[in-house]
Amino acid sequence: MGDPLGNEMIEAADQLYEKMIAYDPTIDGSRLRRAFIFGMEAHEGQIRASGQPYFTHPIAVANLLVDMNLDLDTVITALLHDTVEDCDVTLGALDKAFGSSVAQLVDGVTKLSRIGRQTEKNSLQAENFRKLLLAMSEDVRVLLIKLADRTHNMHTISHIQKPEKRVRIARETLEIYAPLAERIGVTNLQKTLEDAAFSVLHEEMYQTINARLDYMVQESEIIIPMISVELQDVVERGGVECSVTGRLKSAYSIWRKMQRKKVTIDQLSDMMAFRVLVPDVADCYRALGSIHAAYPNVMGRFKDYISTPKRNGYQSLHTGVIGPENHKIEIQVRTPEMHSVAEFGVAAHWNYNDPGSEENISKFKWIQELVGILDEEAGAEEFLEHTKMDLYHDQVFCFTPRGDLIALPKGATAVDFAYAVHSKVGEKCCGVRINGKNRQLATELENGDKIEIITKASARPLAEWENFVKTGRAKSGIRRVVRAERAVEFSRVGRSILQKSFSEAGKRLQKRTLDKIPQIFGVQKPEDIFALIGEGRMQPEIVLEKLYPDLAKSKRRTKTVDNTKRHQANSRESLLTIQGINPGIAITMARCCHPLPGEDIIGIFTTGKGVTVHRADCANLVDFNDMPELWMDVGWEYEGPKRVMGRLNAVLSNEPGALAAVATIIGQQGGNISNIQLSERNADFFSFKLDLEVKDVEHMRTIIAALQANNFVERVERSNTG
Repeated sequence: MGDPLGNEMIEAADQLYEKMIAYDPTIDGSRLRRAFIFGMEAHEGQIRASGQPYFTHPIAVANLLVDMNLDLDTVITALLHDTVEDCDVTLGALDKAFGSSVAQLVDGVTKLSRIGRQTEKNSLQAENFRKLLLAMSEDVRVLLIKLADRTHNMHTISHIQKPEKRVRIARETLEIYAPLAERIGVTNLQKTLEDAAFSVLHEEMYQTINARLDYMVQESEIIIPMISVELQDVVERGGVECSVTGRLKSAYSIWRKMQRKKVTIDQLSDMMAFRVLVPDVADCYRALGSIHAAYPNVMGRFKDYISTPKRNGYQSLHTGVIGPENHKIEIQVRTPEMHSVAEFGVAAHWNYNDPGSEENISKFKWIQELVGILDEEAGAEEFLEHTKMDLYHDQVFCFTPRGDLIALPKGATAVDFAYAVHSKVGEKCCGVRINGKNRQLATELENGDKIEIITKASARPLAEWENFVKTGRAKSGIRRVVRAERAVEFSRVGRSILQKSFSEAGKRLQKRTLDKIPQIFGVQKPEDIFALIGEGRMQPEIVLEKLYPDLAKSKRRTKTVDNTKRHQANSRESLLTIQGINPGIAITMARCCHPLPGEDIIGIFTTGKGVTVHRADCANLVDFNDMPELWMDVGWEYEGPKRVMGRLNAVLSNEPGALAAVATIIGQQGGNISNIQLSERNADFFSFKLDLEVKDVEHMRTIIAALQANNFVERVERSNTG
C-alpha cells in the first residue's frame, strides 16, 4: 500500500492490527487502517504538552481498549475521539466514512469534552459526570473510551505545568473515574487511575510507600514464587488442578488500608496477594477447603462473591490466611472466566451489536438506577453527591418477603431498602420488620436479612431520615419530598408577610394584583414569590414597589441594607458567599458544627439575625424540625485563599512528644492551629478540642487522614458540638 503513514505510524498501526486479530480473526484491517490515516491527518501539526505529536494520544487510548478485547467500532472511536472537538471534522463526515455507530460514539465522547466550557467552574465536575452517566446509559462504550482516555492522560499528567490543574484532574479521577471503573469491573484501568491520582494528591506518602515496596521487591522476588509453588502444591494435593500467581499490592490500596485500619505502613503485614485459578466453580470451593485446612485463616476475611456476585458481575472467593513462613497473605480463588470478568468487567460481557438489548440492561441495572436519580429534579451537584454515595460503598444483600435479592451499600438502612424496592414504597414507609421482628427504620441491615416494609397512605418521609440513609436514591427521594413541603410552607408564610406589608401601605392583596406578579417577576405563579419572601430571599417591599411604583420605600430598604451590612462587617464568616442567600442578608457559620466549604449545608433563617449556616448532619438541626419555614436550601460559592475555622476532637497517648507530633503534622499539611482546649487527661490518654484554620472540607479530611496514621493518635474526628 502506498503510504501516507510514516514508518513509526505504520509500525503502530500494524501492532494494533496484530493485537486485534489475536482475539478477532474477522477484523477488517482496511477499515482500521483508514481510521488510522483519517485520525493522523486530522491531528497533523498538533502537539501535546509532552512535546509529542498529538496523535500518539489516540493511539495509546486505542491500545488500552484493544488490551481489553474491545470491538472494532470502539477502537476506531478511540482513534478519532478528539477529531470533532479539536479538528475541522464533522459527525457527518465520520458517519459517511465509518458508519453511524462510530459517529454516535464520537458524539457521546465529544459532548463530555464540551460540557466543561459551558458550565460554571464550581459545578463543572458535577455536570460533566451527569452527562457521562446519561451517555453511559445509552452505550457503556462511551464510558470505556472515556476511562481509557483519562488513563492515558493520567500517565502524562506530569507535563501539565499548573499544579492546581494537576490536583483538580487527579481529584476528579480519584473521586469519579476510578470508582466508575471499579463499578463496571474494569480493574486494570481502576488500579492505574487510583495510583496515578494518588501520586499527585499525596505525593510524599506515595513516594514513601513506593520506597517501601521497592525495598520489598528484592525479598518478594524469592518469597512470592516460593509461596505460589507451595499454594499450588496444597491445592493440587486436594485433587484440583490450578495455577497460582502472586504480587505486591499497589501503593494506593496500601494507603487505603492504612486509612481504614488507622495504622502506619510498618504495622501492615498483609502486603502480598495471590490468585488461584481453577477449572470450574466446584473446584473453587474444593481449593478453598484445601487452603483453609493447610493454614490458619484470618477471621472476618472470607467473602463469597461467587454465590452473591457484585453488581458489576465480579465473582471470586476471597480469604486471608497465615501462609507459608508465617506470612499473612490474601488469596483470591476463581475460574478463568471469572478472572476475565474481574479484569475487564463490562468489556468482557457487553453485547456490542445491540447496546440497548435486554441482556445489557439486566446485567447493568445499576446504571439505570443512577440515571433514575436525574428524575428527582435535583441539581447537578446534588446528583453527583448522591451518585458518589452509591459508588464508594461495599455491599450487603437482603431479601424481600418474596425472596427477591436486593443489593445495597454497606451500612444501608430499612429506608434505603424501601427506596430500592420503589420510590413510592420509600415515600410511604412507616415501619419495618427485619427477620420477623419490628425494628426502627434507621436500623443498619446485614447480609441475609429478610426485610418487610410497612407502608401507610398518609406517611411522608421525614427530613431527619437524610441523616442516616446511605444510598443516593433514598437521599434524593427524601430531599425532593421535603423540599416540596418546605416550598408550600414558605409560600404560606411569605403570603402572610406580604399581606401585612400591603396592609401597612394601605393596600389590599387582591387577585387582580396577584395576577400581575408572574409577568413582572418572570415566575410561573405568585406562590413562587411568596416562597422567596418566606425564605427571606426577597423583601416584601420590593414586591410592593414593583406593583405600586408610586410607593417608594427607599428609606426602609436603605435602613435594612445598612443594618445587614453592619451585621456582615462584624461577622468574619461573611467573607464567604453562600448560594441561595441574598447579598443583603447577614450570614453566620454555626459554632456547633463548624461547616466547611465543600460540605452539605443547611441555612436557618431568623428574623433580625440573618442566616446561620449548619452542616447538614448537625445534631442541633433537630431543634428546628417543627419550624420548616426557617429552613433554606443553600450551597457554597467559595474560591480563593480565604480560610475558615473547623474543629476536631482528638485523643492522644499521654506520652512525651505526642502534642508536638500533632502540631508538626498539621503544619506540614498546611493547617493552622488557632486554639487548643484540653477536655480530659489521665495516666494513659488526654483528649482536647482543636480549632484549625483550613481551606475547605477536603483540606480538613487530608489533615485528619495524616493524623490517623500517627502512632500517638488514638482517635481524631470532626466535632459536632460547640
